[in-house]
Amino acid sequence: MARSILLIFMSFSLWSTIAHAQKNQVSGTVLGLEDDDSKSPIPGATVVWKGTTIGALTDENGKFKLEKVEETDELIISAFQFVTDTFTISQSIGNQFVLSRTVTLKEFEVSSKEQSTKIDYMNPIKVEKMGEDELMKAACCNLSESFETSPSVDVSFSDAVTGTRQIEMLGLAGPNTQIMRENMPNVRGLSALYGLTFTPGTWIKSIQLNKGTGSVVNGYESIAGQINTELRKPESTHRLYLNLYANEGSRFEANAHSGIRITDSLSTAILVHAKTNQNRFDRNDDNFLDMPVGELYTVANRWKYRPNEAWVMQAGIKGTMKESTSGQESFNRSEHKGGESVWGMALDIKRLDGWYKLGYINPNRKQQSIALQLSGAIHEQRSYFGKRRYDADQKSGYANFIYQDFLGNTNHKLRAGASLMYDYYDEVLNDRIYEREEIIPGVYSEYTFTQSDQLSLVFGLRADHHNQFGFFATPRFHSRWAITDKTILRASAGRGQRHPAIFAEHNGLLASNREFVIETDGDPDNTLYGLKPEVAWNYGLSLTQDFTLDYRDGYFSVDLYRTDFINQIVVDFDRSPQQAVFYNLDGKSYSNSFQALASYEVVRRLSAKIAYRFFDVKTTYSGELRQKPLVARHRAFLNLEYETPSLWSFDATVNRIGQKRLPITSSNPQEYQLDEKSSSYWTVNTQISKTWKDFDFYVGAENLLNYRQPNPILASDEPFGDYFDASMVWGPVFGRIAYIGFRYKLK
Repeated sequence: MARSILLIFMSFSLWSTIAHAQKNQVSGTVLGLEDDDSKSPIPGATVVWKGTTIGALTDENGKFKLEKVEETDELIISAFQFVTDTFTISQSIGNQFVLSRTVTLKEFEVSSKEQSTKIDYMNPIKVEKMGEDELMKAACCNLSESFETSPSVDVSFSDAVTGTRQIEMLGLAGPNTQIMRENMPNVRGLSALYGLTFTPGTWIKSIQLNKGTGSVVNGYESIAGQINTELRKPESTHRLYLNLYANEGSRFEANAHSGIRITDSLSTAILVHAKTNQNRFDRNDDNFLDMPVGELYTVANRWKYRPNEAWVMQAGIKGTMKESTSGQESFNRSEHKGGESVWGMALDIKRLDGWYKLGYINPNRKQQSIALQLSGAIHEQRSYFGKRRYDADQKSGYANFIYQDFLGNTNHKLRAGASLMYDYYDEVLNDRIYEREEIIPGVYSEYTFTQSDQLSLVFGLRADHHNQFGFFATPRFHSRWAITDKTILRASAGRGQRHPAIFAEHNGLLASNREFVIETDGDPDNTLYGLKPEVAWNYGLSLTQDFTLDYRDGYFSVDLYRTDFINQIVVDFDRSPQQAVFYNLDGKSYSNSFQALASYEVVRRLSAKIAYRFFDVKTTYSGELRQKPLVARHRAFLNLEYETPSLWSFDATVNRIGQKRLPITSSNPQEYQLDEKSSSYWTVNTQISKTWKDFDFYVGAENLLNYRQPNPILASDEPFGDYFDASMVWGPVFGRIAYIGFRYKLK
């Protein structure tokens, strides 16, 4: 471990020396010749020494600086929509280079529909960016419901009581995916399950999603992937945005936000979300509510201050209140909470988030920048599930300092910094208290080598110290190879480590009468429940083939990922249907994932996305390697979207979900036993929308085929008996849900 720390600091010294070794520079401005013979700066133009891969990009004013080379005095300059040209350098400063516009074809029009989910072809990490058009296909209205049209993320219910959606990537539960808000940790710890519902979908500008381990700059926690949400920015938010939504399950939502530009350099935005669901439904006649009733309120205020081109500051605060009630139809929380006459769930959460970001770009060296990220959260949960009480508090803090610069030229880039993660947990399960404090400082360095547009290599290493578990190193590697200008091969490998909040991450298990058993290796009162951290290695290969057919763009991709757990906190449902046993892994645990996807505009204005996904996820349970329960090995996916010239949009998403292994319940009475495997089933989600100048109207249906899991609650007739279990959910619970809504936008 000491070697890893020494390697980092040696790298800092070496790279700093290289960065300042060359001082002879040439500078200039790249201008574009417009149709009216005027000249304007070209930002983002590529400037490269002829016969080399050494170059630079122009800044927003068309300016650049570049180290001189001995091999040549000729520069090749290129930019989008301009003719590439070669220039001979005769002086070091004051150079001006003028590019001519490319020829415009006016004889015929070629149009291609812009894809709502894009892949960044230049990034060594395969990042899928879901824009606003993609997010508006979902039925509303929070982050957990934003992935219905993505084949890369599986969405399911955690149980048949709380109505909470959970996600999976690479066949691994959601907490194995690092979920961030604007590149800072967000949904984690006590919010691992419910936190996905605290970010309204209309607040999100875009979502960036990548499989496997991500950048070391963002921390050590990602194992299956990273999901980053970019919220609407104060300077570009509508003066008024209003979204109203209602569905046949009596769920009503209102979302509103407003951006205010106070001065040219200062702007703010206010974002408000309210949700209520008060009617009780029991469509399957099991005497339990199909969906909980309750309310959710979220309010945020964010600011941005940019006094000049060098400095930028952002800050925000968000508050959330959630009240949810479920259980038997006659349950009344004021009368029955915690009692034995009527089974019910009462859940109350209060949460406060705050964040601050400060950035500086050196005006004399645009590629050099520093940034400071700060965030904190206070989370409070009070809940009852039947007779079982679960109360929990978490206080979290996060700080990250980032330095970025090129090393000599644009072929070599360095990002380095230091971070601090702090968590305090106080959990009460029935009468047992679990309290712990985690303090984790760390340092990291990430070097990127780029050879023109063909090859990129990223080497990352971070070293962190946990106040209970000591030092640990997190190496990560990513590569991108452009085999052709339309064929990209990526590879990745890296380590991830997590310190799970096991009760919060498996909160759905509280909707059962299973006894929680923790087989500890240490002190359960002061450490991670007496268990060891989760550690895994992830390896991935991805091939993306871009193509143009009949003037319309499309792409095909194949992803292969393997995750090997060195240690895992295993949750064993098989040992006894009356227990949920937590213990450290003793044996193998792995996930193999394969996905093939094709996206293309089949005919003009009709886009199609089709995918197939296969999972092989196995864990050693009590000495036997078995398939992980409640994970579908096969999934087929199809999304169709059509838009008319008059701005009518039609969207349909079809999923075929394969069988899932179900936990062993053979020791239960016959009437309370599960089958060995679930059924396969189809789901269809549809939406029709119409857009006017400032107004959108939409109507749709989730689960159009009305498929429902039969008997989602075991022993619903005896909720206080030994066999009651509402956590074994493998399919839809509510059935078909029709909805309607509208959006109003005032720019």
